[in-house]
Amino acid sequence: MNYQKINSETIDLWVENGWEWGKPITHEVYEAALKGNWEILLTPTRPMPHHWLFELTGKKVLGLASGGGQQMPILNALGGKCTVLDYSKKQLDSEILVAKRENYHITTIQEDMTKPLPFENESFDLIIHPVSNSYVEDVLSIWQECYRILKPGGRLISGLDNGINYIFDDEEEKLVRPLPFNPLKNPELLNLWPLEESGVQFSHTLEEQIRGQLKAGFKLLDLYEDTNGQGRLHDFNIPTFWATCCEK
Repeated sequence: MNYQKINSETIDLWVENGWEWGKPITHEVYEAALKGNWEILLTPTRPMPHHWLFELTGKKVLGLASGGGQQMPILNALGGKCTVLDYSKKQLDSEILVAKRENYHITTIQEDMTKPLPFENESFDLIIHPVSNSYVEDVLSIWQECYRILKPGGRLISGLDNGINYIFDDEEEKLVRPLPFNPLKNPELLNLWPLEESGVQFSHTLEEQIRGQLKAGFKLLDLYEDTNGQGRLHDFNIPTFWATCCEK
């Protein structure tokens, strides 16, 4: 199964149907960012702390699976020279739309982040990587590639799914699936999962995500948790996401 092809097509469809994470920021939000009034979401509800960023003027920034016209325009407004890599054409189209509207340049690359990244060693000062690893089976190779292409002192800022959402039913009331959630290794899950609607997704552990960053060579500077922003788990304040700030 070419699950990444399925997922790229699924996300294109989500964007066409008004997906929350595929809606570009407005001109007013971009103008506010130019004046220093900004926020970036890596997870559903909690904005990233401002101190996670250093001075970006002239710095090279990579948005890894970060298409959609949300994070990258803000980083451009803060002075970054931005490149975005995403396998969804619709998400990249949103980046191009904002860049044309606000008259700035962004490099867009349609590519699969599970493959070796098409950049030289030590190419970037910052990588921003909102929640997307839930659509990838192996995350360790991604952390290794991020470490390779970052300059010394560069930062990797990531949003991460902690896997809890996969164990519950749609009403978030009953435990219906065991972890790990991996349809490629447990085909029975495909019969219980709406593949056409949700693509092929995977749960990942703290060891894969945060320990994986450390094993790749990163130093963990800071982290926080977040909820889904709605639903029963959110109502009980159960964290379902992490965000991390790491340094090479």
